[in-house]
Amino acid sequence: MLETSGSGTSRRNFIIGAAGIGLAQVLGRIAPAWAAEPIKPDGTSALMVVDVQNCFLPGGSLAVKEGDQIIPVINKIAQGFTNVVLTQDWHTPHHISFASSHTGKQPFETVALPYGTQILWPDHCVQGTEGAALAKELNIPKAELIIRKGFHNDVDSYSAFLEADKKTQTGLAGYFKERGITTLFVAGLATDFCVAWSALDARRAGFTVYVVEDACRGIDANGSLAKAWADMAAAGVKRIQSTDIAV
Repeated sequence: MLETSGSGTSRRNFIIGAAGIGLAQVLGRIAPAWAAEPIKPDGTSALMVVDVQNCFLPGGSLAVKEGDQIIPVINKIAQGFTNVVLTQDWHTPHHISFASSHTGKQPFETVALPYGTQILWPDHCVQGTEGAALAKELNIPKAELIIRKGFHNDVDSYSAFLEADKKTQTGLAGYFKERGITTLFVAGLATDFCVAWSALDARRAGFTVYVVEDACRGIDANGSLAKAWADMAAAGVKRIQSTDIAV
C-alpha cells in the first residue's frame, strides 16, 4: 500500500517515478527505429525504374524539372539489387492522351473519355523515336525486363501494372509473382503520375512497396504531387530515401 502520510509527497514521488519508468520503456522500444539499419534488398525484392526516357528529361517534349538528376541516384541503388525492371512509355503517333489528337485542345487541359477524365499531354514517347528511348546515362545492364505501356491507342497507361481503364493488365504483376518477388522499390518519373499509379497498383496487387523519393521527380500539376504522396501513404506505400537502401 502506498504511504499516505503528510502532504502526499510519497505518493507524488511514486507517480513521477512510475511515469519515468514507463517513458524509459517506451523510449527503449522505439529507439531501434531511430537507428534503423539500411534496407538490404534480397532475392524477393526488385527495383522498378519508371519511364526514365528522353521526353521526360530537360529538353524533352514533356520534361520533368530536374528529371536528369535522378539518374546517378538510380544507377547507384541499382547496384544493390539482383532484380531490376525498367518501364517505358510507348505511345502511338496519334495517341488519345495527346492534346494534338483533340481539335482545339491544349496540353494540360482535360477531356472526358470512356474510362474517365484524361489530362491531355504534349506528344511524347512516340514508339521508335529518340524521345521514347531510355536515357543513355541510365547504366543498369543487369535489368532483366523492359515493360512497355501506353501502346494501346485509345487508353492511357500511367501504371506499369494496369491501364487507365482499370481493366487491362500489363502482365507485370504476374511476372513478379512467378519470380517470387514480393517487395518492390520504385524510382523514376514522374512521382505524381507513373510512379504513384504504379506504386498504388502494386499495393493493390499485394506487394510491399517503397518509393525512393530522391530517385524520383514530379510534375506537380495543380497540387498533384502532394495528392500523390497522400494517396500512396494511405495505401501503405513506404516513402524512403536512397540512403535507406544498402548498396
